[in-house]
Amino acid sequence: MKESQDTMSTDVTLPALGESVTEGTVTRWLKQVGDAVAVDEPLLEVSTDKVDTEIPSPAAGVLLEIRAQEDDSVEVGAVLAVIGEESEAGGGDAAPEPPSAEPAQAEASPEPEPASAADAEIAQDDAPAPTAERTAGGSAGGGTEVTLPALGESVTEGTVSRWLKKVGDSVETDEPLLEVSTDKVDTEIPSPISGTVLEIRVAEDETVEVGAVLAVVGDASASTGGGDAAGPAGSAEQPHGDDANTAATQDEPQAPATATVTDGTDVDQQADAGDEGGQAPIPAPEPRAPEPQAAPPAQPAAREDAQPEQHGPAPTRTSPTPVAADGDAVYVTPLVRKLAKEHDVDLASVTGTGVGGRIRKQDVLAAAEAAKAAAAAAKAAPAPAPAAPAAAAPAPAKAAPSLQPSSLRGTTEKMSRLRKTIAKRMVESQQVSATLTATVEVDLTAISRIRAQAKDAFKAREGASLSYLPFIAKATVEALKVYPKVNATIDTEAGEVTYPASEHLGIAVDTEKGLLVPVIKDAGDLNIGGLAKKIADLAARTRQNKVTPDELSGGTFTITNYGSAGTLMDTPIINQPQVGILGTGALVKRPVVIQDPNLGEVIAVRDMMYLSLSYDHRMVDGADAARFLSTLKQRLEEGDFGGEFGV
Repeated sequence: MKESQDTMSTDVTLPALGESVTEGTVTRWLKQVGDAVAVDEPLLEVSTDKVDTEIPSPAAGVLLEIRAQEDDSVEVGAVLAVIGEESEAGGGDAAPEPPSAEPAQAEASPEPEPASAADAEIAQDDAPAPTAERTAGGSAGGGTEVTLPALGESVTEGTVSRWLKKVGDSVETDEPLLEVSTDKVDTEIPSPISGTVLEIRVAEDETVEVGAVLAVVGDASASTGGGDAAGPAGSAEQPHGDDANTAATQDEPQAPATATVTDGTDVDQQADAGDEGGQAPIPAPEPRAPEPQAAPPAQPAAREDAQPEQHGPAPTRTSPTPVAADGDAVYVTPLVRKLAKEHDVDLASVTGTGVGGRIRKQDVLAAAEAAKAAAAAAKAAPAPAPAAPAAAAPAPAKAAPSLQPSSLRGTTEKMSRLRKTIAKRMVESQQVSATLTATVEVDLTAISRIRAQAKDAFKAREGASLSYLPFIAKATVEALKVYPKVNATIDTEAGEVTYPASEHLGIAVDTEKGLLVPVIKDAGDLNIGGLAKKIADLAARTRQNKVTPDELSGGTFTITNYGSAGTLMDTPIINQPQVGILGTGALVKRPVVIQDPNLGEVIAVRDMMYLSLSYDHRMVDGADAARFLSTLKQRLEEGDFGGEFGV
C-alpha cells in the first residue's frame, strides 16, 4: 500500500502470498469504481497456483480506480486499485473537464463505446501519463487507489478474473471489489475505504503486477457530480458515469460497455449465454433502474429486460443489486458460498447485512448458529412428541432420496484459474514422468481396533478426529526414510537426483474449486497425534481458503485419499517434481483367509484397503516400488501403534 504525495489516495497492491509465489491472477473484483469500502473489507479475489484468497482494502474510502482487470496476472507489489476519500472523488470527476489527462485520452479515442478498452489503454499507458491523471484527480480531491496486494512472497502478478463492483457503485471498507487469480490463489480484493468506485483501471482477464493500481475509490456524492460533468466529454474514461442516477448524457449508454464486459465475466454460473448479447439492452435498464420508484407504470418492460442482465449497478448507491448474479439474486462471493456449504446454510434464507443486502461471512455464521440453536431446542422439547410417530417413521424412511439434476446442465462457463492450473499441471506430469502404478491390499483390522479404543479420548484431548489417514501417513514417512528414492526429485536436464533430508508430506484436499495439496513440513518428525492434528488443520484451512502459498509448496511426496468417496482403486497422477504419490482406497469389510496360530488357515471378516503407488519409472524401478509398498503394508498390518495411545 502507498499514498500519493499530492493526494491522500491509497494504492492497493498485490501482497506476497508465499515464498515461492511471485505473481497472482485477479479472479474477481468484489468492488467497482465508485464503490465505498471499509478498512479490511475484501476488494477482490486473487488466485495463484496454490492459493485462492481475498485482498482486503488497506484504507476506508471510495474505489477510485481499478488497475488490474479480472483474469489479469500481475506480479507481487503491482498496484491493483486506488482508494481515496469521498471528497476526493469529486475532484477526480471534476478535473476531467478542465485540461485533465483523463478526458484528453478519452476524447482522443475514436470509439468511446468500448469503455473497457479505454480502461485498458489507461492501465497500459506509460508511467508519466497515468501519474498525471492521478495527480490531477488527487489535487482536486482524487480518491484512493486500490492496488494488487502481495499475495505471497513468490507471487509477482495476478489476473483480474471478475469485477464485483462497477464504476459508480457504492462500497464500504472491506467490501469485496473484485476477484483476482494467480497461479496459487483465487481471492477477493476488498475496498480499503468506504465511498464510490470512480474508476476501474484493469479490465477482466488482464494480468498486472503486484502493486499495480486496479481501481480508484472516492467520494460517492462527488463521484455523482463528476459523472454528470464529465459524461459528455469522457464517458469512455469515466465508466462511473453509468451511475444512471444522472441518466442525462448521451454517452452513458456507451459507458456501460465496461459493465457489459464485467457482467459477462461476473456471471459464470448460469447466465453466460445471455451476457454477450446483453450489450445492446444495457443502456435501457441502466437509466431506468431507479425510475420504477417514481413511475412504476411505465417500467414493467424495462425491468423485464434488466433481470437477465445483472444491471443492478445502475442505482449505484442504494440498490442491492450491483453485484447480482442475475436480476433477482444478490451476488455471493465464492468464499461465502463455500462457507454456507460447509455449515449447511441455505443462502436463500439468509438476509445480508452488507451493502445492498450483500450476504457476508458473518451472516452465514450467524445463520449457522441460529440453526444449531433451533435444532438444540427442537431436540429438547419435541423429543417426547416424535416418540409416537416413530413407529410409522421406518416406512417413509425406506424411500431413497431422489437425486436432483445439477443446474449446470445445458450451460457453459469459463474455466477458473485454478481449474486451468490443475489441468495444465496434470497434463505436464503425464508428459514428463514415465508413470506406473503398483497396488497392494492391506489388512487394517489391527489399526481399526486401536482407533476404536482411542478415538474418543483423542478427540476430547486434541480436538481433532483420529482417522485412518494419520496411521497411513506415519507408516509412509517411515518407509520414505528407508527408501529415499521414492522421496527424491529428478532433474534430467542437469542429470541430477536430489534426496531431501526431510519428508515433506503433501495431503490432497478436495475443495469446492478443485484439488489442492497442502504440505506437512518435516512430517517424519511427527507422531500419529501430531500428524492427525496437522492433517485436520491444513484440510480445514484449505477448504476455507485460509492456507498460505508456502503451505502449498515444497512437498516431497503426496498422499491422496480417493477412498473417502468409496473408490476402491485409482491411478493417481504424480505431483511434479515429485516421483511418487500414494492413493488410499475405501476401507471395506470382507471375508479373508488368515493364519490363526491355533486353527491354521481360517476365514475371518477383516478391514481391508487397497493402497496404490504411482511412481516415476525414470527414477523408481518396479522393484523399488514393490519394496516400498511391502514395507508400508507390513508396518500397517502389524498395527504396532497402540503404545502412543495407551491401548
